[in-house]
Amino acid sequence: MAKGLKQMRDQMRTIDLIIETRDARIPLSSINMEFERLVGSKARLVVYNKADLAPVEIQLKVQEEMAKRQQRAIFTDANKKVSHILDIAVDISRRDPVKYPQFSIMVVGMPNVGKSSLINALRRTGVNRGKAASTGAKPGVTRAVSSKIRVFDKPPVYLLDTPGVMMPHIPDTMTAIKVALTGGIKDNIADESVLADYLLFRLNRLEDVKYVGYAISRFYFQTLGIDRPTDDVNELVDMLARKIGALRHGGEVDSEKTLQFFLKAFRQGRFGRFCLDDLEGDAVEEFFKTSLLEAPMSKNQGQKAKRAAQRLRSLERAKSKGLI
Repeated sequence: MAKGLKQMRDQMRTIDLIIETRDARIPLSSINMEFERLVGSKARLVVYNKADLAPVEIQLKVQEEMAKRQQRAIFTDANKKVSHILDIAVDISRRDPVKYPQFSIMVVGMPNVGKSSLINALRRTGVNRGKAASTGAKPGVTRAVSSKIRVFDKPPVYLLDTPGVMMPHIPDTMTAIKVALTGGIKDNIADESVLADYLLFRLNRLEDVKYVGYAISRFYFQTLGIDRPTDDVNELVDMLARKIGALRHGGEVDSEKTLQFFLKAFRQGRFGRFCLDDLEGDAVEEFFKTSLLEAPMSKNQGQKAKRAAQRLRSLERAKSKGLI
């Protein structure tokens, strides 16, 4: 991650607009604390991608909360219409052609939030060209800051693709689970059984106007085609494995294959639209207060800070003794 941040920092002075891509299903958890320090006062547009997988009713709330923090936020699905994003960049460029003989955009974001899909969609929309950036369902497909990609001709608008950048330390276990559940952490790193257990918990406590009480549980078990709702992830795995034929020789359940099937069903939106973050009451304010403004340091950053503090104390002692 440090290498990616350094490359972005080196490019920053040549960039006119930053497009920060976040996941609409985790509008708070997909904020990268390192970006906040890196971006500073640079013009920024926050794009909540995968909006087709999140409840429509959260959009206004999120936009209002981001506006309080001088962040313009829009929601989109990079696989569909993205012309409004390009319009914003073109409009800024046309307002001052002397200042912007060519307009440069950098797209940033955490892993697997759809940065490369967005770049390709912008390219297709702007100049009707083909694929420019590698895409994939696995996090970290894009590996390095790439060359400029032209996405609009008159005025000339270019953008850079950047690797997904994960924060050095995710601040808490729950945030880690949410990021992993939406695909931001590789499944071979995350514990799939923990993710499945949390997802089952969320499915069982869902409330929706179309489904009341126990009926909402029937929604997910009918979608999976299993016998009944359950709050036991092991029982779920057993029922689902037999339904999808995830069995080894002798009828033994293939737990890994079954868990992957369950998690994939969520990521594909088969259980409906989800927002995993709490946006009610003062939850957003509390998030920014505890997570954003007091972003945790990585181990390396902590060691550097400790050494700096030690040097400062040594200087102060030397000054007190009149040595310097």
